[in-house]
Amino acid sequence: MHFETSVDIDAPPETVWNLLKDVERWPDMTASMDRVEILDEPFTLGSRARVHQPKLPAAVWTVTAFDDNRTFTWESRSTGVTTTGAHEIVATPDGGSTVRLTLDQKGPLAPVFALLAGRLTRRYVTMEAQGLKAKAEQQPTP
Repeated sequence: MHFETSVDIDAPPETVWNLLKDVERWPDMTASMDRVEILDEPFTLGSRARVHQPKLPAAVWTVTAFDDNRTFTWESRSTGVTTTGAHEIVATPDGGSTVRLTLDQKGPLAPVFALLAGRLTRRYVTMEAQGLKAKAEQQPTP
């Protein structure tokens, strides 16, 4: 399964990045998250976080790529499925940002997971993009 969504945000990339990398605060931005616990401080390459989402089992995500102020990718593994989530910020000419979120699932049980929870997963990623947009646009401009 592959899902991708983009959202234009009327806020500078630095503002968006500061919200995006503060994963423990994601539940303040979206109802798709109940709780996020950083297991390794600071949040950077190699860090792990436990994510609790409604209707899904808790999952530990490990940061596999990290480019400060631009992008991070993390991965979660469960029996038969590896899920990879990427978060990318691109500056726009008007001083705003475009955020692209992607989610990929691979492995022998990925088709089963996509059938059972694909719609919910896509809805959650979209909620996260919209929540990030709303929160970033409420922030004071530096």
